[in-house]
Amino acid sequence: MKGRYMAYVGSYSYTGKAKGITVYDIDVEKGIFIPRCEEEVNNSSYVIASSDTKTLYSIADEGVVSFRIHENGSITRLNSAGIKGMRGCHLSTDAKDKYLFVSGYHDGKSTVLRLHEDGSIGEIVDHVFHKGLGSVAERNFRPHVSCSRRTPDGKYVMVSDLGIDQVKIYRFNECDEKLVLVDALRCERESAPKCFRFSSDGKFFYLLYELKNVIEVYTYETGERNPKIEKIQTISTTGPKRLSQLTAACSMRFSSDEKYLFCGNAGDNTVSVYRRDTENGLLELICCLPISGDYPKDIAVFPDDQHIASINHENGSITFFHVDYEKGLLVMSGKSVRVNEPNSCVIVKVN
Repeated sequence: MKGRYMAYVGSYSYTGKAKGITVYDIDVEKGIFIPRCEEEVNNSSYVIASSDTKTLYSIADEGVVSFRIHENGSITRLNSAGIKGMRGCHLSTDAKDKYLFVSGYHDGKSTVLRLHEDGSIGEIVDHVFHKGLGSVAERNFRPHVSCSRRTPDGKYVMVSDLGIDQVKIYRFNECDEKLVLVDALRCERESAPKCFRFSSDGKFFYLLYELKNVIEVYTYETGERNPKIEKIQTISTTGPKRLSQLTAACSMRFSSDEKYLFCGNAGDNTVSVYRRDTENGLLELICCLPISGDYPKDIAVFPDDQHIASINHENGSITFFHVDYEKGLLVMSGKSVRVNEPNSCVIVKVN
C-alpha cells in the first residue's frame, strides 16, 4: 500500500493508566500497530476522523474535542465544545464535514454541532431527547441513543436507540437546521439496535442488534417526506450457534472496498467475517472465530483489507490478524499491544 497510515485509539483515562488517545504508526504489510505517543483526553470513549481525514474528533468528559492531523501523523488540539448533556458514546460527521453528530447513551440525547472550515467545533445547532420505556431494567429500560448518522442523500438523520428498540428518522436540512421527526423503525422488543452503517452508494444500510445478535440489511431510497426503507435480510452475528448466553454484538466495520463486513461479539469474544454482494447488498457468513482478547469493542480494518485489529476493552489489548477469505480463517499476524481500556480506533492515511 502506497502512503503512510496512522491509527488513533481512544481509551478511558480515569485510572491514570492511559492518557486518552494513543497514536500508532501502522505497518500495513505486517498488519501491526507500532506505538508512537499519547495525547491527553479525558476518557476518550469514541474517536473518528473527518471525511477529509484532516481532523480527529474524540468524545471527552467536557463534550467533544478536535485535533488537527498533521502530515507526519502527529495531532495537536484545536478546541473542545460542550454538548449540554451527559457524556457521549458515538460520533459521526456528514460527507462535507459541516456537522458533527453526537449520540448520548446515558441521557438518550442526539446532538448536532456545527463544524468550522478549519475542522474546529462550533456551536450546538439542534438536539433531541428521546422518551419512552424499554423492558429490561438497567439495560434497555429507558432511552439510550447509541448511533446517529446523516443519510447519504443529506436529507435525514437516523438515530439508533437501543433502550427503546427504535431507529428514529429525522428530517434535517441546512436551511432551518432542525431535527424534525418523520418516521421510525420499530424493532423487535429487547433487540437493542446499537449501530448502523450505510454502503457508500447509499442504497443499503446495515443495522447491528446488540441483544438480538443479528445484522439486518435494508434497502434505502430517498423520499420526499420520509425515506423508503425495506428489510431484505436478517443474519446472525455469531454463526449457527453462539458460545455464550451473554453474547452482545458490539462493533461493525466494512472493508475499504465494501466487499466484506466485520462484526465483533462480546461474551463470545469473536469476530465474524461476511462476504458482501455489492449489487444486492446481501451478506454471506465466511467465519466466526476468537480474537485472543476480551470484549472486542471495536474493529479496525487495515487499508489493504487483508488485516484487522481487534480493540479488546476488557483485557486492555489490541490483537492483529491476517484474514484468509478463501479458507475462512483469522491468522494472528503479530504480537498484541497493551493499552488500558481501549474503546475505539480509527485508521487515517496521512501525507
